[in-house]
Amino acid sequence: MTFTGSRRLQQLGSAIFSEVAEWKREVMNQGVDVIDLGIGSPDLPPSSRILAAITEAVQNPANYGYPTSEGSLAFREAVAKWYQYRFGVELNPETEILTLMGSQDGLAHLALSLCDPGDVAIVPDPGYPIYSASLVLAGVEPYLLPLRAENQFLPRLQDIPDDVAAKAKFILLNYPSNPLSAVADRAFFEHLIAYAKKHELLIVHDLAYSEMAFDGYKPMSILEIEGAKEVAVEFHSLSKSFNMAGCRIAFLTGHADAVKALKTLKSNIDYGVFGAVQAAGIAALEEDMENDHSVSGIYEERRNAFISALHEAGWVITPPKATMFIWAPIPAGWTSRQISREMLFQTGVVVIPGDAFGAEGEGFVRIALVQEKARLVEAARRIGEWLHSLE
Repeated sequence: MTFTGSRRLQQLGSAIFSEVAEWKREVMNQGVDVIDLGIGSPDLPPSSRILAAITEAVQNPANYGYPTSEGSLAFREAVAKWYQYRFGVELNPETEILTLMGSQDGLAHLALSLCDPGDVAIVPDPGYPIYSASLVLAGVEPYLLPLRAENQFLPRLQDIPDDVAAKAKFILLNYPSNPLSAVADRAFFEHLIAYAKKHELLIVHDLAYSEMAFDGYKPMSILEIEGAKEVAVEFHSLSKSFNMAGCRIAFLTGHADAVKALKTLKSNIDYGVFGAVQAAGIAALEEDMENDHSVSGIYEERRNAFISALHEAGWVITPPKATMFIWAPIPAGWTSRQISREMLFQTGVVVIPGDAFGAEGEGFVRIALVQEKARLVEAARRIGEWLHSLE
């Protein structure tokens, strides 16, 4: 007897990610020194203060009971203080903050908590894969909103059909963006909020990369704008900003009713984040407020070195203002999948084809700055030699 899984399960995930993993295994089995710039997992450890906090907390017997599904009040209060410090936004820890086991946890379940089967939600293309996958799980129909270079990868809200805007429960966007490394300014967010109010739409904003910005740029929270909490929620994560990806801790902030809906769902399916991890999260936020403990400088150095080395190799890419990613337009004559595969087999450098993030990603590859600077320069050198060999 065999079990193939549900129809929904068969619609999940990107075959491209699985393909890239297979390519990588094949190349490694040939003894090639692989430089993996594929998955955006930080290669650095948390700070010593965070490590000390979690080390102490795991030895506290009180942390071994079931945690509360919404997160400890102490962690939510730390989040509220940090949002005030970082964005000037006041949040009620009781009603406007929900602790999550990583932002992917919240993004995966939000549609289930807000929508019914057959509802519509507006999601970006290209976009982080869980945005669309979450709609499959909830039986929600996606309206794919194209994000294109000619518009700086910002959506043209005026192009959304009126009937879609009328039916949609929420619109999900992500600035600074994964995979696009695009950014949005206050004027855009003000326009987005006005649009959402006009069409009675909830805005879901993913702000996981706010602390990875360069050249003096400081990303804003959508909640900074007056009236935003009437129509918006915002996800944030400690994974990238504080090198805590394996800890699985993040939070949702904003519109109290939407926060409550997700909290109600989560209370029925899990028991929340391990208390020791929440203690580490508090230490991370407190350290940032005391010392402006930012990873931006490290990634800015990596970006500069990698972009410069690629430029010397003949692949000219506009430096992104934020995130740990390079969204690189590929040379003519290739598809995203073709060049990603050949690059790996010929140079040992792993990148992700742009169409892994949606049809609009064709013509690009995503490159993650998750190796030390010397390895990034080496990757660029290998890529350059290969590209020159094709001339």
